Amino acid sequence: MAKVLTVILAAGEGTRMKSSLPKVLHPVGGMPIAGHVLRAARAGGSERIAMVTGPGHQRVRDAMAAIDPDVKFFEQTERRGTGHAAQMAREAFESWDGYVAVVYADHPLLEGRHFSSVIARLDAGFDAAVLGFEAADPTGYGRLVVEGERLLAIREHKDASDAERAIRLCNACILVMRAGLFRSLVDRIEDSNAQSEYYLTDLVGLAHGDGHKVGYALADENEVMGVNDRVQLSRAEHLFQQRMREAAMRGGVTLHDPSTTYFSYDTKIAPDVTIEPGVVFGVGVTVQTGAVIHAYCHIEGASVGEGASVGPFARLRPEAVLDAGAKVGNFVEIKKAHVGADAKVSHLSYIGDADIGDNVNVGAGTITCNYDGFNKARTVVGKGAFIGSNSSLVAPVEIGEGAYIASGSVITDAVEADALGIGRARQTNKPGYGASLRSRFSAIKAAKSK
Repeated sequence: MAKVLTVILAAGEGTRMKSSLPKVLHPVGGMPIAGHVLRAARAGGSERIAMVTGPGHQRVRDAMAAIDPDVKFFEQTERRGTGHAAQMAREAFESWDGYVAVVYADHPLLEGRHFSSVIARLDAGFDAAVLGFEAADPTGYGRLVVEGERLLAIREHKDASDAERAIRLCNACILVMRAGLFRSLVDRIEDSNAQSEYYLTDLVGLAHGDGHKVGYALADENEVMGVNDRVQLSRAEHLFQQRMREAAMRGGVTLHDPSTTYFSYDTKIAPDVTIEPGVVFGVGVTVQTGAVIHAYCHIEGASVGEGASVGPFARLRPEAVLDAGAKVGNFVEIKKAHVGADAKVSHLSYIGDADIGDNVNVGAGTITCNYDGFNKARTVVGKGAFIGSNSSLVAPVEIGEGAYIASGSVITDAVEADALGIGRARQTNKPGYGASLRSRFSAIKAAKSK
């Protein structure tokens, strides 16, 4: 296969999104739409990526550079169509030896195999090829005018004849052409169409008219859908989640109620993991084999170890790490904390900026007081320690191995290994005082009701 340079066209305004966020930065599965296209191009074999953005789209450039720092950016200062946008990347393809692929940036469900299928047509001897699909309703799409395996032209809907509008074979979003041919044709595109724009798709007709062999590959309609408004964004998210759920289950993951489980693009779930209903995985989550994620948990930027248990109703925030066999129970929040093997934080606790050793038991209602209003500090609990219920560990503080913390304690100083730490006032009982209080409070209430 020849080397591939991909030009991603991301200059559209996306006004139908009704958003201050550029259209191609709206997320699907936790990844900006254009990020999915960029990753698909790389997965499909693109050695170099160029992206054409509109004026003032620095946010797009910054977001894409964070995903792939090797992307080279160009700007289309005037909105004169997709063909004109492709011309703006001339510096990238001017001396390129191989194939040039051009793709639209608003197709979040693209995968590397879609690029590969079009590139394969050139490897098979075609001079150019596009990705197409059979549309249930072709209205608005460019039609592929074909003759057997050969593609003769792409006719945009507004310029199509009645006979051409009856065609259901439509243009998707990828065009690949031999670099020399691309360079020779891209400046010949004219704006003699219903929208007075320079259509990238006119390259097909130009190539065919010059006697070059143009082909096409096919994809499922759902896989090549574009996003232009919030309704389509929602549908793309739905289709993305379906894809992720099916991949997880085929990979050996049990989903009790797949339709209520939500993944991000990079979620990694090992075989023999069980996931109960209502679980949401944010970006950056890894779950090892044998773990159980109970119902209604939210997990992001976290690692769950082999055989660990999370939830129900637990939240793991970024940099939460659970070692093998650890247990995080209901209404527990873990943030930037390492919970050791077989340690238990069973219920109603907040553990932040902490290291919890192996086999530690953290009682109900325990919190690490990690923030003083300006800075974060860390709590360290040694192996085998026991933290009694309703304790407050005021960081920075260290609890030694095997230490006990008495329930209800506020711990501000280090507790050495195997010691008992108590940080509470001594209890005082006043005989008969309860009855006196009831009488007093009752009288106050009666006086208020008069």
